[in-house]
Amino acid sequence: MKVNMNFGGFGISSKGMGINRKKMDLIAENIANVDTTKTATGGPYQRKYLRITNIDSTSHSGNPVGNTTLEMRSNNPDHLTGQSFSENLALNEPKTSMKELQDTKEGNMVYMPEHPDANEGGYLLMPNVNIVTEMVDMIAATRGYEANVTAFNASKQIAKDSLEI
Repeated sequence: MKVNMNFGGFGISSKGMGINRKKMDLIAENIANVDTTKTATGGPYQRKYLRITNIDSTSHSGNPVGNTTLEMRSNNPDHLTGQSFSENLALNEPKTSMKELQDTKEGNMVYMPEHPDANEGGYLLMPNVNIVTEMVDMIAATRGYEANVTAFNASKQIAKDSLEI
């Protein structure tokens, strides 16, 4: 007996967990370098952030997201018009692009004449990392990760319950 189940929820949730984990890694790096005034390139540390873009903005039926309609047929074992089961699984995987970028804004100038990296006027260019912003972003990424874990567990429970039928 062949069991054709759609496990697309697992892929979507795991992709979300991976994105939020990468965000938390970058935030942790930013917090760790909040006082780094000289890097290998010579200047102060520049804040890093993650840009996520959706590569394919179409849904199962080829319509833009938001205008999605799926037709059900009782005579098709795959229940999706014109798609095989493997095509359906491939369509459920989110196609996104993650790019790590640096914030180009300048940090604050602080008067510290005793610091070795200070300019001739005694001012030091600090990194453009704001600890409050980073902590807020960390809380948001943590909540996003937790939401994806909850969705993953719900998909797992649905699959388990469907096997018990």
